[in-house]
Amino acid sequence: MKDKIANYLVELQNEQIADKQSLEQFRLKWLSKKGIVQVLMDEFKNITDISVKKELGKHINELKQKAQLFFDEKRKELDNQIDIKVEDDLTLELNLVEQGSLHPLTIVRKQIIDIFSKIGFVVSDGPEIEDDWHNFTALNTPPDHPARDMQDTFYIENTTDDITESPKMLRTQTSSVQIRVMENAEPPIRIICPGRVYRNETISARAHCQFHQVEGLYVDEDVSFADLKSTLLYFVKEMFGKDTQLRMRPSYFPFTEPSAEVDISCTICGGKGCPVCKHTGWVEILGCGMVDPKVLDNCGISSRKYTGFAFGMGIERITMLKYRINDLRLFFENDVRFLKQFKDERLVSF
Repeated sequence: MKDKIANYLVELQNEQIADKQSLEQFRLKWLSKKGIVQVLMDEFKNITDISVKKELGKHINELKQKAQLFFDEKRKELDNQIDIKVEDDLTLELNLVEQGSLHPLTIVRKQIIDIFSKIGFVVSDGPEIEDDWHNFTALNTPPDHPARDMQDTFYIENTTDDITESPKMLRTQTSSVQIRVMENAEPPIRIICPGRVYRNETISARAHCQFHQVEGLYVDEDVSFADLKSTLLYFVKEMFGKDTQLRMRPSYFPFTEPSAEVDISCTICGGKGCPVCKHTGWVEILGCGMVDPKVLDNCGISSRKYTGFAFGMGIERITMLKYRINDLRLFFENDVRFLKQFKDERLVSF
């Protein structure tokens, strides 16, 4: 067996490796489970003479180490080798893969975040699968409110036998993130909550069963409606241009009081009147209001000491106005012809 190992050492020195295929053949011959080294190891187990076994073990280990070292060095050489075929024409131009672009919703989402981050808002996130408390009850939504109806909300079936478990659903608004933050943080709170939301609606050019929202919340001492208006005025001028006008109309939301709808002067006609603004000169972009004291109390924040405002907008709506897109479905169809139009868009920060 000693002579056999010596012959193998000589044979190993004469091995030639030209490419990765021959390297693999070398591995199978020498280092695989049925290779030369393993066969010697199996024979070695049957030797009973301790002195002979000690000497042969030394030679087998030497053979194994040299084979492994040879394999590793050759593999490294081949990995660093540039494979150029003789028939390749090195003067040909490269067929570069066309660079992609950010989705328009991503572009606008980042712009919104950048605008509000400049005035102290930080981004907060939360789960898309919510419970009834965070999605409805804590937001002062009555049990008989239409938003709780199956026609508007995607409920998730309870898979346990616990009938007391709170209903689960796909969140219908990112206001649930505001509740989670207020439950676990002390004022002052200044956050924006971008994310995907879901509602059981028929898909059309103006509606979809999934869309994106950005909601904002500011809670501190002496926060007023004037603070809300100035914040939103700053936003619309940064997003749509300095000449953009803003107006607020009374409205109703369960979690704010007073509440308002916010319109901006039409970005298409400049407020003169066109089909987009239905010849009114104004386009609705978001809802807002002062946080209802009950919502603050639900989250463990004293409504006697603190006040706050909240607002929420659909990213799709802002994007449609900014880029004059007339069909909501385009955002979800992944049509390359549509997405290519945003290739040259640049962000202030990313």
